[in-house]
Amino acid sequence: MMSENQPTGVSLWIAGARPRTLPAAIVPVAVGAAAAVGHETGGVWWRAALALVVSLALQIGVNYANDYSDGIRGTDDARRVGPLRLVGSGLAEPAAVKRAATVAFAVAGGAGAVLALVVGPELWVVGAACLLAGWTYTGGPRPYGYLGLGEVFVFVFFGLVATIGTTYVLVEEITSLSAFASVSVGLWATAILVINNLRDIPGDTQAGKNTLAVRIGAPATRVVYIALQLLALALAVTTSIVHDRLAGLMVLFGLAFVIQACVDVGKGTSGRALVKVLGLTGQVQLISGLAFAAGLAISA
Repeated sequence: MMSENQPTGVSLWIAGARPRTLPAAIVPVAVGAAAAVGHETGGVWWRAALALVVSLALQIGVNYANDYSDGIRGTDDARRVGPLRLVGSGLAEPAAVKRAATVAFAVAGGAGAVLALVVGPELWVVGAACLLAGWTYTGGPRPYGYLGLGEVFVFVFFGLVATIGTTYVLVEEITSLSAFASVSVGLWATAILVINNLRDIPGDTQAGKNTLAVRIGAPATRVVYIALQLLALALAVTTSIVHDRLAGLMVLFGLAFVIQACVDVGKGTSGRALVKVLGLTGQVQLISGLAFAAGLAISA
């Protein structure tokens, strides 16, 4: 029976897209674009808008694809702790969620195709890899998200590829600044997945979903989360200094949020309380990441 508090209509699909994870799509494009500011080629800036469409659509597509694949496998159910899952809760038909994922991936592919046509054929390869990795995270016969490799996917595609790729489509060159900056971005994005998986350890263990958190246990996962946050901040500061873009130290605007998130995780917050920490983790990435991007751009 549907609860009065459950979303319906458009709000249901917005909830299923998991808006709290979208900083993972916004920040790499912002940082990648900032790394291109001041480049000798000047940059082709309308491409940044298409890069943002690709990143957002890919993130939403991955969220819907995970909802569908986990739902039909029985990994999610109505008792799940955490953000709403459409299939697992029974609020949406699996076929409809699969179509939503397909549409989102198609939008990402369409925007990416335009970039590939104006930048170069190498983007076809990168785009195909992104789409394949997005679907097989929890989909297909051997989803790598069930093997503890989800963090690798997030770090590579929502960190390195998205950040360096944004700079590349703007200036058609891989720069050292974008490469250095992409590591912090990847660590922030990975922290979002780690906090998700920490929250879901009980359910994932029961369902046989062997995420990294399930494999190493909650205490070690908490250490990993805190290390990711502190290392991301430290590397962003280092990047700003090494590349003489000292306004990049604006990344420290997010320090208070980093401290709060690390304290909450370190003191053993668990269960539904980690949903709030997930939101805080998104704020860390959004505030620290956008401040970092603004500082890099200002320094240029």
